[in-house]
Amino acid sequence: MRVALPLIVLVALGAAAIASVPNPAFVQEADGTATQQAVERAREQAREAKARGDRLEREAEKTGDEAEKNAREAAALAARVQQAEAERVLAEAQLRAVGRERSRLEADLAARQRPLMGLTATLQRLSRNPPAFTLLRPGTVDETLRARALMSSMLPVIERRTAVLREEVSAIRQVERSEAAAIERLRTTETRLAERRNALLETETRQRLASRRLGSEAAREEERALALAERARDLTGLLDEIDEAASLRARLAALPGPKMRPARPGEARVEDPTVTALQTSASPDPYILPANGRLAEGFGGSSRGLTLAVESGALVAAPGAGRVAFAGPYSGYGRIVIVEHANGWTSLVTGIGRLDVRVGEELVAGSPLGVADPRLGRVILELRRRGEPVNPLPLLR
Repeated sequence: MRVALPLIVLVALGAAAIASVPNPAFVQEADGTATQQAVERAREQAREAKARGDRLEREAEKTGDEAEKNAREAAALAARVQQAEAERVLAEAQLRAVGRERSRLEADLAARQRPLMGLTATLQRLSRNPPAFTLLRPGTVDETLRARALMSSMLPVIERRTAVLREEVSAIRQVERSEAAAIERLRTTETRLAERRNALLETETRQRLASRRLGSEAAREEERALALAERARDLTGLLDEIDEAASLRARLAALPGPKMRPARPGEARVEDPTVTALQTSASPDPYILPANGRLAEGFGGSSRGLTLAVESGALVAAPGAGRVAFAGPYSGYGRIVIVEHANGWTSLVTGIGRLDVRVGEELVAGSPLGVADPRLGRVILELRRRGEPVNPLPLLR
């Protein structure tokens, strides 16, 4: 047998349920913080890549040397690819943030709707009791009067709560529009990234075909690099061998004697020995990170470089200007590239899945080296000064 609750109890229970709903408060979760950091990092990387691409394009227009012009054009395209990669990461992070905000609003709306639904059920039950029958029940007149007084006091609360619900429904619709815009931005950035990758691939193919006449010299360079790799005990030993070879070339170049006639006599310049002396300790400038990504491990302790967690297929670029001293697979490190900079500086880049450079090539900062290995998901940069590991962070722009 069901026992009918008094009218005043039913109304009080519904009012208490509404009053007990907490006010909405956004608590930023750990994944929300990570997403915000990803947004800021991607925005900064896109800005840096765009500035580098603009600078390289201006430099390519000004130079008269064909080889240098080609190198800077390829580096500018690589910067555009990295800009598009960062913009895609930015769009994905923004889409995740919008989706999380939408889930929060929907959960909050559902929590607020439940007590109002209970009160609505109570009011519907009351509406099924005609006033004439209510008067025939003893004690119900007093209960009805008290219930009406309570309802009168609760009406402003109910109105405020329903107003909040309407605001949250409107907020959800606004978030849905933002979500659609974020999806469209993501599609646009993916299309732009594919176009720029194709343009870079075409440029690299064209330049490779144009340099086939130097193939024999490049083959000899590669043979010498492979011989160094076979003679070295480990990767540190290989770097030491390359440093020694670079030092030997520098000493030979500094010996007095006849100099070769420049390829373009009209562009020949007289070297200032004082300037050369000042540059012997200068670090590579500009110096950049080889790929977009999150810094997973810094310099120090057992780490001799920087480890970047990168997206699958991320473009890997030369961190500074110099000559490719080694490019190929190395046991335990996948494909690696060693770049000799001026004045005894050397950079090692590992974690490359596809190589786009050959031994002996002259690079500018930002020249494409290849594509990150998707199986590893990381790119490691090591910088050495005359064989000693150096923290690259202070040198980065």
